[in-house]
Amino acid sequence: MRSRSLIRRPISRGTRAGSLALLCAAVVCAAATLGAPTRAAAQAAPGLATEAPPGLLPGVKIGGSPNIHLVGHVPLGGYSAVDDDEIEQDPTRPYAYVSIGDVQRPGFAIIDLRDLDNVKLLYRWQIENASLHKTILGAPDGKYFKMNGRYYYVQTFQFTQGSPDADLGAVVADVTGLPDTSKVRIVARLREPAYPGGFHNSFIYRHSDGHTYLVVTVDGPHAQVYDLAKVLATSDTAQWKVGVLPVPETETNASLGLQGYHDFYLAYDPATHQDKFYGAGRGGYYVYDISNIRQPKLLTSITGSAGVSWGHTITPTPDGRYVVTETEYQYAPLRIFDLKPGLDGKVQTITRPIGAWNADWHDLVHNHEVRWPYVFVSGYEDGLQVFSMYDPTHPVTIGWYYTCQCAHELDPQGSDRWGVEQGAWGIDVRNRDGLIMISDGDTGVWFFKMDGFNGWNGHDWGVPNISSVQDYDHGPEGAQAPAGKPAAMP
Repeated sequence: MRSRSLIRRPISRGTRAGSLALLCAAVVCAAATLGAPTRAAAQAAPGLATEAPPGLLPGVKIGGSPNIHLVGHVPLGGYSAVDDDEIEQDPTRPYAYVSIGDVQRPGFAIIDLRDLDNVKLLYRWQIENASLHKTILGAPDGKYFKMNGRYYYVQTFQFTQGSPDADLGAVVADVTGLPDTSKVRIVARLREPAYPGGFHNSFIYRHSDGHTYLVVTVDGPHAQVYDLAKVLATSDTAQWKVGVLPVPETETNASLGLQGYHDFYLAYDPATHQDKFYGAGRGGYYVYDISNIRQPKLLTSITGSAGVSWGHTITPTPDGRYVVTETEYQYAPLRIFDLKPGLDGKVQTITRPIGAWNADWHDLVHNHEVRWPYVFVSGYEDGLQVFSMYDPTHPVTIGWYYTCQCAHELDPQGSDRWGVEQGAWGIDVRNRDGLIMISDGDTGVWFFKMDGFNGWNGHDWGVPNISSVQDYDHGPEGAQAPAGKPAAMP
């Protein structure tokens, strides 16, 4: 049995879990704020020309709530140039990374955060012979990690078949020598010829077994797991991959094709002493016990939920009870599910959300980071959004800043080819001081601070100190340290 959740239980479920009620609640919640003023006309939903200030297209949303403060902005190349982002957490490492999806120069950029009054571009790296490559999304995602006192950055790639490097999934860069950019060097390249098309998403997890694993998406029915110590230590690539995490094969899933996961999240559960994988992909969302990375065990799932045939993103709360989920289509809210009935074995699968949130029902929000009780969101056209899920059945908007500065469903070139999937793509949060990072596909990378949020430690909120941030020196909090390795400090 799981111990009682440390996170506040929902006040009331009732019929609010119904799909129509949730969609209506999402619109109401998006308009609500905690003590913040009503949005100005220029920040309203797309509409009349009079809603835009001089010099901007009709309906363009600009500005932000008074509690969100702009720290820095680096443009990075204009329309469709930027994908995801990653910020280092160590106090001695004031750097951030941006995945550059620009079809002309796919690679990554490093941002210098040593002086927050002068945030600037420090370095760019792009794939060799970039003009010969045909991209799917160029360089969509990146993560950093630390091992044996050195720091590394993993950048994923997606190139089409018939293009150079069609089987290239990622490169590993040694970035220990920053700010001396002459010392940045590529130390490994991960290829997957069995599933050409690269790695779309990635997650690096410091497992309780002492290993640091890179988990990636492939164009196949599973996610793949690589042992980063082996990637760095040996040129024998056959030793690098150590496991796969499957999508459960059901009759319903079989009708949806052979695709696997779009995104995922890994975290330790101190209540059950399990390493867990939370996957979003074909058919919905799945939770596995991956304490033995080579023998994943399905614990519960979210399937058959109205409006969800494919999961895009899933992020659990620090205690693993609730998950915030995203599906990638216009008008869809972020849905919040309670995993407890499934984890307790009371239901075969979870089908109904207990809460939902959206910034603007015209649009679609994208990725998110949970720092209980706050959820930080990269909201495409709606830029940075922050809401509180202190009551998971009634999430409430508490802050925003519009980074896209784009017309509704129109890109800067006047095309509607991306619809509402333009603008703020990636989101990250630096736990030690609360610095918020947004990567915007059209306008570059942005950094913000929010009033009253000067850093995050779960213990300050009475929850485990667990987020997407990894403790590479000590491992997961609450886990028994493997022999010869120190345990995480509470």
